[in-house]
Amino acid sequence: MSQRMFRRPLLAYFVILTCGFIQAQIVVPVAAPTIKRDDKGIVTLKSKSPVTTILYTLDGMIPTSKSNPYLVPIELACGGQVKARTFSTDRIMMSDAVHVTFEPLPGHEALPSTVVPVTQDRSWPSYDWQKRHELTSAAVKRAKPQILFIGDSITHFFGGEQFDSYALRGQQTWGEFYAPRNAGNLGFGWDKTENVLWRLQHGAIDGIAPKLIVMMIGTNNTGNCSVPDIALGIEAIVLEFEKRLPKSKILLLGIFPRGEKLEAPRVKIAEINQIIAKLDGSHNVTFLDIGTKFLTPEGLITKDIMPDFLHPNEKGYRIWAEAIEQTVKKLMGD
Repeated sequence: MSQRMFRRPLLAYFVILTCGFIQAQIVVPVAAPTIKRDDKGIVTLKSKSPVTTILYTLDGMIPTSKSNPYLVPIELACGGQVKARTFSTDRIMMSDAVHVTFEPLPGHEALPSTVVPVTQDRSWPSYDWQKRHELTSAAVKRAKPQILFIGDSITHFFGGEQFDSYALRGQQTWGEFYAPRNAGNLGFGWDKTENVLWRLQHGAIDGIAPKLIVMMIGTNNTGNCSVPDIALGIEAIVLEFEKRLPKSKILLLGIFPRGEKLEAPRVKIAEINQIIAKLDGSHNVTFLDIGTKFLTPEGLITKDIMPDFLHPNEKGYRIWAEAIEQTVKKLMGD
């Protein structure tokens, strides 16, 4: 195990005008957190500074104000890099960054980031990931949905209860196809496979038993993760569902195409879908790739379906719902 300290932040100076005199007040930076791992591989982060937030990363990046919030101890028997910083609650003041590298414990091997559960805060403060997790977990536990959607922003913006300021773009379609079936939406903006894993392991699906889970995830991993690693992350989520909801059927959707034309992202997505298609018929999975439904005969995505060439609008969400409807009916026994 090795530990390093990164560049110390500058002291913060505040200028205060008092009775006609200018005073400079020095605020001491918050204390850097400590990083410790026990003999079972559980990593804990602590800071001596009160009323602060610890942010961390597992991908080698130095934590910023939009990094992952430390909410519970981190399971890291597989080893890896942990970098952490203490921030004031408004995330203006920050401590030194600390870095610890852990080797895998005996009997464990190093794993790709796509299968190591982690929180996320990539759009803080406009999007409160932690709060959405708490609210949606409580909502599905209360409603006990019979069909549960889970994924990233593509799923998040479909419909259902609204827990933040982001517009739900497919509410009419959702109301027609899924509200009558008591559907729940666990789509989270900016989520990657590792974020979904964290949610599943920390209360997102406790106390429910849906007949069907509609799952699509992975597009946010395509920027910096390999095809095999993304496929492993998707499989890990399937296995987590099988473990926690063994009676629920899973409709695993191929990742939707993105980008106006057939370019690198689409090629990568097609390769991922070829791999995860092999899960069909195992682990309660039915695999379905409806990506071509969003394309013109020339293979283009048009703005009248996906205005940003990634997220559907109402027309695009209706295409989605109609494309899976017969499979949904079959799997739910309608």
